[in-house]
Amino acid sequence: MGVSGRDRPLGPERFRLDGAVALVTGAGGAFGRVTAIGFARAGASLFLTDIDPARLAETAALVAAEGARCETATCDTADAASVDGAFAALDRAFGRIDVLVNNAGINPMQGRPEEFPTEIWDRVLATNLTGYLHHAQRAARRMIAQGEGGSIVNVASIAGASVLGRGNLAYGVSKAGVLQMTRELAVDWAQHAIRVNAILPCQFINDGWRRAIDDPERRPLVERVLSGIPMNRMGEADEIVGPILFLASSAASMVTGVGLPVDGGNLALNPGGSHAGLGMKEMIL
Repeated sequence: MGVSGRDRPLGPERFRLDGAVALVTGAGGAFGRVTAIGFARAGASLFLTDIDPARLAETAALVAAEGARCETATCDTADAASVDGAFAALDRAFGRIDVLVNNAGINPMQGRPEEFPTEIWDRVLATNLTGYLHHAQRAARRMIAQGEGGSIVNVASIAGASVLGRGNLAYGVSKAGVLQMTRELAVDWAQHAIRVNAILPCQFINDGWRRAIDDPERRPLVERVLSGIPMNRMGEADEIVGPILFLASSAASMVTGVGLPVDGGNLALNPGGSHAGLGMKEMIL
């Protein structure tokens, strides 16, 4: 199915997903949409879910335009019954799953830790962490029964590896949990040839960040974010596809339990450090 690495060509064809069925959650969002299109171009058949049926339909139309088979189901990642319904629809449509991309996520509010509402905390963890487990469990049971292995790619964040501050308590904790869950599942499911990996994006341009970039009053925040990214820019949505496709494909056949930063160098930069050249004048003098 293009994900086990048993047949090992040495060229770019290792990144193909021909014959594979891939489930992408949060497919109506920026990451989910470009991932679905990228997978379609790599030869996969797609099963897409999202809580927003209109945005889901838009993505499905774009995938279908690529000539790939595409089926969908509206799904609330935080609701186990809704996830069960989505997998039942997947079973009816394809009868198998080879790749899962756990992408759906929320960050509905920011606030001081001493005042952070527990109802928001519960909602964020239910969507960003427990929802990932719901999908991983159901995907893994099917992959084990199929006996051909598979790949699970979890979308985590740099917020799960270091603290962003600015009130991102629930989001950061949920993404840290995703990273540990990735390692736990990778170890337990390696015996079944199921690889489990994660990506850690930095700030990527979305509607919210675009508004911030265009707002002079929020320029200090934007500059602060950019100061922590050695490449000195935020990511564009299409730049997430390559790392996810790599981890999903047989090109990563010996890679499991990894958290891959897709962050322009953010996690490589010490919090007290600076980009090349900054401060050098003072040092020379």
